[in-house]
Amino acid sequence: MRTKKHLLMVTFMVVLSLVLGGSAAFAASKTLKVGVLGPFTGPSAQTGKEFQASVEMAMEKINYTVGDYKIEVVWVDSQSDPAKASSAYAEAVESKGIQAGALNWHSSVAVAVMDMAAQYKVPHMFGFGASGVVNEKWKADPAKYSYWGGKGWPVPEKLEGNYIECINTAIEKGLWKPAKKLAAIYGEDTDWGRSAGSAYKKALLDSGWEIYSEEYFPITQTDFYPMLSKYKKAGVELLCGTSASPPPLTSFVKQFSEVGLKSVLVASGLGWIGDWYKMTGKSSDYVLDSIPQLTTAEAQQWAKDVQAKYGFNPSPSAGGLSYDGINFFIKLLKRTNELHGELNKETIHKTMVDEINTGKLTYSRKDGAIIMNEYKYTPETMPDMVVASDAYFFPILQYKDGQASIIYPDSWKVKDFEMKK
Repeated sequence: MRTKKHLLMVTFMVVLSLVLGGSAAFAASKTLKVGVLGPFTGPSAQTGKEFQASVEMAMEKINYTVGDYKIEVVWVDSQSDPAKASSAYAEAVESKGIQAGALNWHSSVAVAVMDMAAQYKVPHMFGFGASGVVNEKWKADPAKYSYWGGKGWPVPEKLEGNYIECINTAIEKGLWKPAKKLAAIYGEDTDWGRSAGSAYKKALLDSGWEIYSEEYFPITQTDFYPMLSKYKKAGVELLCGTSASPPPLTSFVKQFSEVGLKSVLVASGLGWIGDWYKMTGKSSDYVLDSIPQLTTAEAQQWAKDVQAKYGFNPSPSAGGLSYDGINFFIKLLKRTNELHGELNKETIHKTMVDEINTGKLTYSRKDGAIIMNEYKYTPETMPDMVVASDAYFFPILQYKDGQASIIYPDSWKVKDFEMKK
């Protein structure tokens, strides 16, 4: 009798395990391949590391699963090169079968790859390519480029012009008295660098500054001594520039200090690199930058988790924004599955166009956003997001001893602008 009961119990357990095992298999019986585009090798490889950490942490939270789909991440290496990025993207579609894509860093890459997304009808969301060239191309044919979804970074004039407002405010308050309003513009020779340069130029000329020069360099350049010596000799009071690649920008900051320039230096994007202070040291003192901050307990915990798991201090820009971006993308997948019961490039594209591009589906603090208050797109702003102090906004910061203090706008500032001694 006991043996019979034991046999029945064993049989029951076997059947139960088969049922549960079958249910687990059914719960993730399909696969959705998602391409993550980033500079995983090349001059901006550190940004690629931040992307990878963000994507892995976000996917681990959902166990790489949405509904009955297992998410398979395909890393698409742009190598910071438009042609190589386009080739890698085509391979990801044709050979690896991606049905959707997310993220991207460089503007020049975005301009090229948005054609790949359109050609293969693969919805791609939250690329950081900010250049106005992306917007112009998108608006020239919204139907074709609807596959290139809402950007993760707006056109430069919506954020970069704030530097000049900040500097002019400091002059008005008597915090800085330049001998002459002479400025120089520098930057990487890319769509991003030139778009930012145009934004600086317009804001400077509109407020009475004279432009000494406007110069752009390859993203592999690291020798700026001749350029900086020229600025010093001419008496340039303000330098405004940017690069999305760590080697040139950190070199520029260090050499600026070594040459002995006393000008105000805008190095937009320095803080996009998580360990920027290790690369620049005291040379970064008094430099102006514009990046989001880890202001909440959740954001600070995320940074600690990245440090513990990956061994580097993440940037709120490259790391934090990509973390929010991939989580917004996951929300898109969940909503698509809820609406259509299946995940493929057609259903994901439809939900992206119908709900994200119209502002119906957003991603905010209540959803788990750690950097911005809310990521929201409207037909009027597409492909940019809504830029506002209660939505997507970057304050102006000034560095000292590796710490960043908000100096603009006045409603956010924690200290006044301070001139280099």
